[in-house]
Amino acid sequence: MTQNSISADRMPRIGLLAIFGAAMLLSACSEPEVILPGVRENVRAVLQEPQEVIETAPEFTGNQSRALSLPAAVTNAAWTHTTGTPATRVVHAALRSNPQLVWSANIGAGDSRKQRITATPVVADGRIFTLDADSRVTATSTAGATLWTADLRPARDQAGDASGGGLVVSGDSVYVSVGYGVLARLGAADGAVRWTQRLDATGSGTPTVAGDLVYLTAGDDTGWAVRREDGRVEWQIGATTDTNNVLGTPAPAVSDDLAIFAFGSGEVQAVFRRGGLLRWDASVLGKRPGRALSNVSDVTSAPVISGQSVYVGNQSGRIAALALGSGERLWTARDGAIGPVWPAGDSVFAITDLNELVRLDADTGAKIWGVPLPYFVKQKPKKQSRIFAHYGPIIAGGRVIVASNDGLLRSYDPTDGALIGSSEVPGGATTAPVVAGGTLYVVSTNGQLHAFR
Repeated sequence: MTQNSISADRMPRIGLLAIFGAAMLLSACSEPEVILPGVRENVRAVLQEPQEVIETAPEFTGNQSRALSLPAAVTNAAWTHTTGTPATRVVHAALRSNPQLVWSANIGAGDSRKQRITATPVVADGRIFTLDADSRVTATSTAGATLWTADLRPARDQAGDASGGGLVVSGDSVYVSVGYGVLARLGAADGAVRWTQRLDATGSGTPTVAGDLVYLTAGDDTGWAVRREDGRVEWQIGATTDTNNVLGTPAPAVSDDLAIFAFGSGEVQAVFRRGGLLRWDASVLGKRPGRALSNVSDVTSAPVISGQSVYVGNQSGRIAALALGSGERLWTARDGAIGPVWPAGDSVFAITDLNELVRLDADTGAKIWGVPLPYFVKQKPKKQSRIFAHYGPIIAGGRVIVASNDGLLRSYDPTDGALIGSSEVPGGATTAPVVAGGTLYVVSTNGQLHAFR
């Protein structure tokens, strides 16, 4: 007998085992199959690329003229924050029809190849606060005189090593973030540093102050809540890291109970203000086909709260409206936004990623009208590399106002988008305009603060 042969006395045992196994198999097949209720999901779905959100905004059929109900213009004394938070937003500031340049003041370093001014001016108690391209804060009087300056560049860093930042003013203090990774509290009257907090990441975003906390996004993936009194960290939240980012992270928006953060990955998180507990998480997805810039997923249109909605967008071709309480998507428009939208009445105004000023229906996202803004710096096809930058929009004096680095401050009729006025901005704008005391302030690319009234 060979090694692999089977002895005759083992043959019956194998046969019995085979018969027993077949019987067991047949008995198992006779039991009814249990089908669990519920939707069948692909277990690999979380590992795949996110699918583009179905568009809900109606198709654009052409410009329309539609009346807009604005609240009465008010002569506000201050402009302390960016536009995302309702409690600090100036809905309709008073401003003359065609404001003219009345003075200019130097605020420090302007835009260069490696550095940019990203901080919108803020105004309070007769002072205009600005941040230049090299982390210098300047307080300027409403007559154009320099009151004080403060250099927030850390001693161990050299000029030009970092850029960007933002600032807000609240009470007797100015809260400033700078690209060197520092959040600081300065005295509004004298510029004295009260405290500093290291962020362990770039601090190119703009802070928001609400209650006793300062909210800020550092780097592209970390949300901070810092005590305004002493700078101690109250809590932090995190998001997915993204390597391709636009300079300047969005300012958080704050409601009565929530803080809304947006990140470089396109994520939007709503957390409870006091403890940072997550309430909901959403994303701004989608991009324009054929545009390389669309691969950068940053949220560039910082969250803006209006009523029970949050408006947020990216520079890749999408603006979304989310429910404030749940994060549910209300609509998505096939237009990106390069800065915060401006809600007014039944509409939302924005400057899109294609350099178009648009008015959208706040309930549906439908485009009511759109007007083109200057796009390429050079029009010849082979030289179309640089584009003009536009900042805003804001509504003041019954007009939609846009500041541009082509050297003009433009005013539009909010009902139909007609251009109804313009003024020259020496050097071209590099920040959004703000209005306080009937005066419009804007910073130019060469580091000058300009006042129009």
